[in-house]
Amino acid sequence: MCNDMAKKASAKQAEPMKLFYIFYNQERWDNWIKTLEEANFEPAEGEEVSEGEQMLFSFTEDITLSVLKIVRLYQNGRFTKEEATEKLDDVELIVMTGLPEGELEDIIGSFQLSLLVLFTACRKYLEGEFDKDIKTLVKKGKSIDEENLEEALEVAANIGAAVVDGATCCAKYIKDNVENPSLFDEWLIEVETMSNAMKSLAKFDEEPGEAS
Repeated sequence: MCNDMAKKASAKQAEPMKLFYIFYNQERWDNWIKTLEEANFEPAEGEEVSEGEQMLFSFTEDITLSVLKIVRLYQNGRFTKEEATEKLDDVELIVMTGLPEGELEDIIGSFQLSLLVLFTACRKYLEGEFDKDIKTLVKKGKSIDEENLEEALEVAANIGAAVVDGATCCAKYIKDNVENPSLFDEWLIEVETMSNAMKSLAKFDEEPGEAS
């Protein structure tokens, strides 16, 4: 009987405990939108970047980090692929659904477009089928016509998945002096944000039952 109890206790300890970590919620999104509504998107005299643009960059970093925490916990064995995918879907529903009315509509629309690569890359990584030849992928992506958005997104998502897997990208492929970057260039910028986020999450983990 003692042996049976010991076996049951051992099996219970081996089971991964469920996490209650809140990665992103509607309130957090709404607060960001409200902050952006009050921001000035015209650069102050002598400044190259406006207050609104700075906030938008912080907004991007916040969402990217939140999404990649899900992937990192999957990498740590805290989530199954199905659980990670479900949580990814939950965040995507908040971030990619609907647009605010007024002046922010175009800004958030563009913002959502750039974040397409984040969610697509994470799904591709979770599925485990992606190319890791960054140099070839970047060259291919830059050669794709602007109208072929799905093809360009597929290539950019491959790069993003490789970065989540540990590859280095994409600072050297991003030109600071490009006045009108293509959407593929915008996606490379987001992949670079993903790369920095993954580095910051190198030691990230959550204790079972911990909430945030």
